Amino acid sequence: MALPWLESVPVWGAETMTKSDTPALPPKRLAVMFMGNGINQKYWTASGAGADMQLGESLSPLEPVKTKINFVKGLYNKAAVGVGIHPGMTGNLLSGAPLTKGAELHGGVSMDQVLANRIGEQTVQSSMVLGCEQPVTGYHETNFSMAYSSHISWQTPTSPVPMEVYPSLAFDSLFDNRGDQRNQSVLDRVRDQAATLGRQVSAADKAKIDEYFTSVREVEKRAQSMRAAKDKADAKGKGADQPVITMRRPENGLPEDIREHMRLMCDILALGFQTDKTRIATLLLCRDISGLVYPFLDAKLAHHLASHEDDDAFMRINKYYVSQFAYLAEKLANMKEGNGTVLDNSCIVFMSNMWSGKNHDSSKVPLLTAGSLGGTLETGRVLDYTDAGNDNRKLCSLYLSLMDRMGVKLDKFGDASAPLARI
Repeated sequence: MALPWLESVPVWGAETMTKSDTPALPPKRLAVMFMGNGINQKYWTASGAGADMQLGESLSPLEPVKTKINFVKGLYNKAAVGVGIHPGMTGNLLSGAPLTKGAELHGGVSMDQVLANRIGEQTVQSSMVLGCEQPVTGYHETNFSMAYSSHISWQTPTSPVPMEVYPSLAFDSLFDNRGDQRNQSVLDRVRDQAATLGRQVSAADKAKIDEYFTSVREVEKRAQSMRAAKDKADAKGKGADQPVITMRRPENGLPEDIREHMRLMCDILALGFQTDKTRIATLLLCRDISGLVYPFLDAKLAHHLASHEDDDAFMRINKYYVSQFAYLAEKLANMKEGNGTVLDNSCIVFMSNMWSGKNHDSSKVPLLTAGSLGGTLETGRVLDYTDAGNDNRKLCSLYLSLMDRMGVKLDKFGDASAPLARI
């Protein structure tokens, strides 16, 4: 069980420091949260800066953290323009690589996996790839594989990273739960060590450890409650000789209430960052051409169909997803780390694969960031690249900039050979 940053304990591989040593800097982390099918443009607005930033209705959940965010408008992914709707706009979102149609998958390695390959060895998990909706198989009418619509993280040009959609399994992976250990609380397994550590650290660290253990136990209980549903689905699928992935929720063992599902995945991602178990993560909240429904939002249509209506109901759907982004940002902002917070040392990117679902317009990509990435990224800004010219508004230029600040310097990525100006 990994610990969060503690002022009285050497961390991140540092040896015991002397008075003349410079304290080790906290690690930098990067996460991408994805929502498919675009946004309602009328309510996706921001103006001003810092505490005076004015947010459109879809972005209103970000009000408490608006000084920590950037609203980025006008970036585009050249490889996703003019290739056909949906899968061709999604499978290359984090790579900027042209996609191959037909039976043979071929695109590019996604930005998160480039980072995982370069710096992932510094942590127990090179990256965390989570999802809240099962991938689908088959082909779209454009002859692109639906695998492109179901995955944003790609480990090679021909294979996506397996995405964990079950909270109980994501929790097990984070805390190394195996076999019979899943029947025992992770806190019980480390109780004696935790008691010993508590007597050796400062009062502030003792309080931080207690708060952390409380958070872990709360997440663990929620994950355990979903484990039985997963086991039941596996047994049902085996008895009926039916793959669980082909079942609809909740028969497939996924939570019927997606609010609990998404919130729990955000909590697991936050714990992964807090404990430095991983520094790279993606969370696919819903896939492209999503079939998720939102009765709690008074939205009568499923996500994909609602995006074609582009009405107030779709605005509420967008607002709900932004609230998940805001929740994760606030959670990380409340995790103290050195002289700052985990959010200060992170960059969380929220994005969709198109501007308008109704018109399948991928000429620009909705994108938000939260966190200053160790002080390297100024926040509280509205950055509009719409009229900057295509060479100066490349999505992959943003990726070059972010990877550079994560310590991975590349001459080229996707269609970009220069970092993004002003970011």
